[in-house]
Amino acid sequence: MTRTWQPADAAAAGRQRAGLRPPLDPLQSAARARRFGSLYYLEHWLRAMRGYGWTVALTAVGTPLVYLFGLGVGLAALVDANTSAAASLGSGRPVPYLVFVAPALLATAAIMVATDENTYPVMSGFKWRRTYYGPNASPLSSHQLVNGHCLGVLCRLLLTTGLYFLFLLPAGAVLEASGWMMILTSALGGLAFGLPVMAYAARIEEDKGQFALVQRFIVMPLFLFSGTYFPLEAMPLVVRWIGWISPLWHSTELGRVLSYGQAEPAWLTAVHLGYLALLAVAGWLAARRIYARRLGK
Repeated sequence: MTRTWQPADAAAAGRQRAGLRPPLDPLQSAARARRFGSLYYLEHWLRAMRGYGWTVALTAVGTPLVYLFGLGVGLAALVDANTSAAASLGSGRPVPYLVFVAPALLATAAIMVATDENTYPVMSGFKWRRTYYGPNASPLSSHQLVNGHCLGVLCRLLLTTGLYFLFLLPAGAVLEASGWMMILTSALGGLAFGLPVMAYAARIEEDKGQFALVQRFIVMPLFLFSGTYFPLEAMPLVVRWIGWISPLWHSTELGRVLSYGQAEPAWLTAVHLGYLALLAVAGWLAARRIYARRLGK
């Protein structure tokens, strides 16, 4: 019996000659999506970010230029003129003011990026553009959407802090070889603040200015009372507790240890890392629970 040649057979033969794998059937595609769904949504997140790629690039490049010029040429010149003040900033080791403040600037940039990516974009996925519902109707689970979003935010954090660090090097703001690890600790600080904000944003159903309140009454006070421009010990005890609970302070202190060797006991360094990791994990778990409740999956 002669077999009739079918177009599908020709396509399969062509793929075989080209060394390509046969296409997946629906069940195989679903199984693969359930296995790698977090990475699939990460790919979607990165492709969507290309739509505002110029904003990301200009922010990552323009912010360090403005801050380094303002602090390195302006404020730092005034502070460094007072030798005793410069010495105290380094916890007993004389360091230029720009060296002292650089880790705080890097940590602050991460906090700002994490806030931007975990407020309106999250609410948009549920309410305005509803971009979560399409993937959630596929084999991707709500947990995988959370994981993919978190991985996307981490990618942008590493990009921003990495570029920022490259500007710090020629400015002479990094003294130790371990300074490059500030990229990682700053990204961890961004996740420690951003993931709880992500969980909060996922709960909001109507925009009534909640995110503006977060910026004015949480982000800005953390920036002012987290030892950014001067040591936390120089602040009155009545407001010093804000720094103790601030992810920005913990991230900044880690950066100062790595950047210029600020004296710090090992147990306190472990507290910084543990506190940031705890906040990040708690925010991630809360976001997973809220996404599952709202998406029903």
